Amino acid sequence: MGSVSLNVVSSRRGGRRLACLCSPAVLNLLVLLSLLFTNLLALLAFLSPRADPSPTATNHNSTISAQVAAIAREIDSSRLVPHRPGDGSLPPELLLFLSPHALPLGRDARTGLTHMPASVAHACFRSPSTLALLAAFASYAPRAACPRNATLPHRLLSKGCEPLPRRRCLSRGPRTPLPASNMGLDNRRWVKPRHDHEFLIDDVLRLGSGASSKIRVGFDVAGGAANFAARMRERGVTIVTSVLDNAGKPMNEFVAARGLFPLLLSPAHRFPFYDGVFDLVHIGTTALDEGGAPALGLAGTEEALEFFMFDVDRVLRVGGLLWIDSYMCHSEERRQVVVRLIGRFGYKKLKWVVGEKAGTGNSKTAMYLSAVLQKPARG
Repeated sequence: MGSVSLNVVSSRRGGRRLACLCSPAVLNLLVLLSLLFTNLLALLAFLSPRADPSPTATNHNSTISAQVAAIAREIDSSRLVPHRPGDGSLPPELLLFLSPHALPLGRDARTGLTHMPASVAHACFRSPSTLALLAAFASYAPRAACPRNATLPHRLLSKGCEPLPRRRCLSRGPRTPLPASNMGLDNRRWVKPRHDHEFLIDDVLRLGSGASSKIRVGFDVAGGAANFAARMRERGVTIVTSVLDNAGKPMNEFVAARGLFPLLLSPAHRFPFYDGVFDLVHIGTTALDEGGAPALGLAGTEEALEFFMFDVDRVLRVGGLLWIDSYMCHSEERRQVVVRLIGRFGYKKLKWVVGEKAGTGNSKTAMYLSAVLQKPARG
């Protein structure tokens, strides 16, 4: 094969010109000019007027801002407490908590608000008796020890007054030493069969083993002394238990002394958890009645029970288990209401037992329902 050779003719003058152009001083000057030019373009782009966003996005944002402002104005104009400071009708601490607080950055450009009203339940002002309890709850010396009114929170929660206002007083701590043990734990409950309508923990956990992931964390609604949580802890499952102190009994302190997690919350209140965080939700004997009632002790309506079940469904993950444990209905009609409501969610029935339990003495025959249901995936 042949070869090709190229002859490049370079003049001495051209070589000197090229060497001059490629000198370090000239290159540094070019780099500096390019940096200055680039920064100048960025500054002009930042200071230039931006194009208006799309009409859809603008209308959407303005609609949301208008709704937020309207809600805030309605709360502010509703005047839940038609009392003025100094008239002596309500404690100063309660009036201070309920008074609107100025926004730290001034007026909000979107909503036009300058103050944010306090968050307080409307049920706290529904009746004079509830308002009197709330006034007693807020009667304390600021920055001093909180008064001994252990029954007031439960009485307020039972009337739907939650969340309770915050207080600026120091907690006293436990009233009496509590045993850090499983005191009060039934040795047979959930471990050995007692009735046909009571399921065993190991059987339920085996049902959950076929889900997308094993049961690791759960929520026990109205769990009392947290016996269910103590049993589940023996099997490596963490349970959060909603507890109410009843008639002055320090149930929350007792549960905490057992090394378990108590949550001061009535079943009628919205669960303060993110969506789909629990592998298991356990509903005990009375939780359906209490959760479906506007206030504890009142007969729950079907609509109120539906709100409760939707919140249970919200915090339960897809594939998680809903355990309705020995729910005793006062009538067959009530049980049918619960059965119809459960059917609307499309849960898979893993275990389902219904029947009657004969009463003792003057007590009537009770209708019971026990079920383990699995939450389906929804499109």
